Amino acid sequence: MSRHIKIATAVAAAALLASACSQGSATKGTTGEGGKVTLRYFTFSAAPDHVKDLDTIEKAFEKENPKVDVVVETAPFDQYFTKLQTSIAGGTAPDTFELNYENFVTYASAGSLLDLATVAGDGDPSVYAQESLNAFKRDGKQYALPASFSTVVLFYNKDLFDKAGVAPPTADWTWEDEQAAAAKLTDRKKGVYGDFQPVQFFEFYKTLKQAGGEFLSADGKTSAFNSPQGVKAATWLVSKVGKTMPTEAEIGGTADYDTNLFKSGKLAMWHNGIWQFAGLKDVPFAWDVVVEPGDAAKASAVFHNAVAASSTTKHGKEAWAWARFLSASGTAATTRIQSSWELPPVSDQQVLSGYLKDPKPANRQAVFDSLKSIALPPVIKRQQEMQDAVTKELSEAAAGRKSVEDALKAAAAEVDALLG
Repeated sequence: MSRHIKIATAVAAAALLASACSQGSATKGTTGEGGKVTLRYFTFSAAPDHVKDLDTIEKAFEKENPKVDVVVETAPFDQYFTKLQTSIAGGTAPDTFELNYENFVTYASAGSLLDLATVAGDGDPSVYAQESLNAFKRDGKQYALPASFSTVVLFYNKDLFDKAGVAPPTADWTWEDEQAAAAKLTDRKKGVYGDFQPVQFFEFYKTLKQAGGEFLSADGKTSAFNSPQGVKAATWLVSKVGKTMPTEAEIGGTADYDTNLFKSGKLAMWHNGIWQFAGLKDVPFAWDVVVEPGDAAKASAVFHNAVAASSTTKHGKEAWAWARFLSASGTAATTRIQSSWELPPVSDQQVLSGYLKDPKPANRQAVFDSLKSIALPPVIKRQQEMQDAVTKELSEAAAGRKSVEDALKAAAAEVDALLG
């Protein structure tokens, strides 16, 4: 290929995995002439905005490790874990792959991950923020290395606020403040919406925390979200649909609908992650971010991504070296900060300070302020099934096919069954 980075689109990645299934273990990491190792890496966070950034990191790694050729494959997040599960089940797992914190427990518990300590070379663990490193340990074993973290904030279109004569959001805002502003900023006839917050699992567990509730019982054995606080949180999400944000029918299953709506200047407020910064550099309007409003309390979602290696890889030492470079090298940290590709989970605060110098958005301090009140996602062994069950029932409520109370009752029953 003409480009140095070997990126597969979602379709190409699917074809590669399908081909791999028919060839057995032959498509796993291979060793070519002169002992050069081909190492496959599968990721969801690089495409579409950070392909060049990953290319920069890959080139630097291969320069330091000339006997390793990293082949990168990507898939959209909504397809990624299905493809990963299929490849692992078919015996064609990539040598290394990206995992988010929420799915890590499932893969570690299933024996799909290599204990990186067994193949680790020289490397000081103190380069990582300790809480990030510990997040990817299981039963005392380091099954992945933290590569990045990101937070969810409230984006807002400053031009729309100014035009409507509405005061912009502040860090002290509550749900009530957000709701009042969204109502004033919505003009459905012109296709302008005041707010967008997806009605799904990831927003629910966070708003539940903001409402003062808990997702699971203290012992983690039963659900706890079918509560007054849960009803309040779910109602907060559902009540926006068809009023200050579009309905499911209006969205029509369009991919990145909310992203395109904000970029087109027709969305005043948007609950989303800091990974969106890079894609908003050239929009023709002024925008900024603040810490998300709370209710009974403040609570912000913080997501960790890591690099893991397959337990079946034939190239464990090379896999560790790539995981270490991608997660802790100076090249990786600098590249992420300069491109706003999430944040490196490093312990050196001087490295992170450079992140605040980028003028877009101006209030980057909100990213770090959101770390003061973290809502960690609930994690169980059957993680994806839990997420899907909650999202499905919340979608029923959002579409008006069920009441919030009935939706939460059904979701709680499904989660309890998953918990066993």
